[in-house]
Amino acid sequence: MARILLVDDDTLLRDTVRQLLALDGHHVSEAEDGASALTQLRQGLSVDLVITDMLMPVMDGAQLIVELKKLRPQVPVIAISGGRRSLSPQFSLDTAQIAGAAQLLPKPFGRAALQAAVRTALPT
Repeated sequence: MARILLVDDDTLLRDTVRQLLALDGHHVSEAEDGASALTQLRQGLSVDLVITDMLMPVMDGAQLIVELKKLRPQVPVIAISGGRRSLSPQFSLDTAQIAGAAQLLPKPFGRAALQAAVRTALPT
């Protein structure tokens, strides 16, 4: 199956999503923010897909998507967001789409929605 880099500052969410992806046979690497993810990618981490939260400290998802598209333009991105008090999830996801995300997934999401987004984002 696919090699996926999962980027989110929420440890519990990252653990849950990693487990869901692993159940489908995917190999999952993790990063807690965009800067850590970018470091891993620059150090040669090979991935077929990146799933990133949009609102994170250090480097947010939009910045990560822009940098990823420069580094590895062929790697698709699924953007996830639950928003914040002053920012709706849709605003963050619209920003992700402008930056180049292939799929958008508002939080909370279930296994079926995650599976569908992964299936759609990955090249056939």
